[in-house]
Amino acid sequence: MNNYELAVILSSKLEDEQRAAALEQIKELVKRFGGQIKDIDEWGKKKLAYEIQKEKEGFYYFIHFDAESTAPAEIESRVRIMEPVLRYLCMRPEA
Repeated sequence: MNNYELAVILSSKLEDEQRAAALEQIKELVKRFGGQIKDIDEWGKKKLAYEIQKEKEGFYYFIHFDAESTAPAEIESRVRIMEPVLRYLCMRPEA
């Protein structure tokens, strides 16, 4: 099992319930591919460095989890096509 961090920026146009549902969907993806979520760091609404899809702000989430080496590619392929996700990045933090 490896340690990973999934950074996700969700659209600022989402209502609270929609944002919670999108985050829950991402958590379910992590669990479906054998990941064990350690914690979720919510940064809240922040200004983006540049405009993405005509949006200037987004909600930032950092999901820390343990999983096998094949899980990040599977998770990214599903997060990529999610409507409310503006940007995402799954990486292995330095030890």
